[in-house]
Amino acid sequence: MRQLIICILLANLGFVFKGLAQNFKAGAAVRVITPNPLLPVSGGVGAPNPATVKKGDLYARAVVFEKDDTRVAIVNIDNLGWPAALGDQSRALIAGIPAENVLIGVTHTHSAPDAYAFPDERGNTGADLEYLDWCVKQVAEAVNEASENLEPVSLKIAVGKAEGKIAFNYYAPQLYDPRCGVIQAIKTTGKNEGKVIATLVNYAIHPEVIGANQGILSPDVCGPLYERIEDKAGGIAIFMNGALGGMVTADNRREDGSSENSWEECIRIGNLLADEALRIINDVEPQANPDLYCTSQEVIFPVDSEMMRYILQNSPLSLNTNQTNTVSTRLNLVNIGTAQILTIPGEALPNIGYYLKRNMPTEHPFLFGLTNDAFGYILTKEDFNSFERYDYISRTSLGEMTGEIYIEEALNLIGQSPEPTEQ
Repeated sequence: MRQLIICILLANLGFVFKGLAQNFKAGAAVRVITPNPLLPVSGGVGAPNPATVKKGDLYARAVVFEKDDTRVAIVNIDNLGWPAALGDQSRALIAGIPAENVLIGVTHTHSAPDAYAFPDERGNTGADLEYLDWCVKQVAEAVNEASENLEPVSLKIAVGKAEGKIAFNYYAPQLYDPRCGVIQAIKTTGKNEGKVIATLVNYAIHPEVIGANQGILSPDVCGPLYERIEDKAGGIAIFMNGALGGMVTADNRREDGSSENSWEECIRIGNLLADEALRIINDVEPQANPDLYCTSQEVIFPVDSEMMRYILQNSPLSLNTNQTNTVSTRLNLVNIGTAQILTIPGEALPNIGYYLKRNMPTEHPFLFGLTNDAFGYILTKEDFNSFERYDYISRTSLGEMTGEIYIEEALNLIGQSPEPTEQ
């Protein structure tokens, strides 16, 4: 009898522990946002260029994580940038997740429609506002569906060097971060136990193999990356860019010094990065019940650039509603298991990325560039306008102090937050 009681107690304890291990949940969903008919594509400031061909589809992809009463959504959009003015419209349509817990970033493809509604010198824009309004709804639908799909998961988390000819710094070839961060959610219960639900890849690269001048609408290298990961691992693939500024781009260099700007080169690079991400995550032990934490704070930047000030004040999207020489945005810090994630509202240079990662209390640091906003390049004051090589990125930055302010606020978030932990 005593042995029977002990067995029952052990069985009950095992049930409790199993329940605790399944306390962490994830869900993912995707929406196609390819315009039909095709729209002109934008590679930056100026009028978008007509597109007559598409290579791959554009997507909004979402993964939602939940533990206890904390829920966090991570969204990526195949676009050059996605301002908070659009992101906040989606957040208002998302159920069950606080607006400040919805991180919306872009892949930074240079072959998608203008989402900033860049104004010309007369205040006119070539952006299609109806298309952007439709995309806002697709983003919200993807997040809401991902929330409906929540199920118990474990997480694989890893950061490692991606090998091969993937990226380089156009200004200084070796000055870039080759590390690739991967978070993979794996179903832990039910019929399809062990099935991959989502694989998130975090890597710093300009997806501009095709660019905006070939008449092609495309997700660039990210399209083949999605397909490769989903073919090999299953689930939904999500790509979040990193500290890609100044000028970390796809390594499509030919031996003669020219560039290979074809869809085939997008496939080569996208497939290689996908293969490296899956290699990095392959032998990692899953974290059964990872912690989940999310915080954010508003940051205000001065707008010293006349060009950036004009865009912010004259875009029909109301990018800067206070009409002053400042702009505000939200920075997020998220701990998911042993991963710590910081958002960057633009394109931070690699030295800023390295410095922040060095100060994050984890072996698994993630930086989500161009997330929650996309305010051009982010440089330190020492680099700003100091070199002829940096003339363009200085002109397309908010100003000299942007990097200093961002670093200070990011370090404050790190210092005030708990360290990431598996349990």
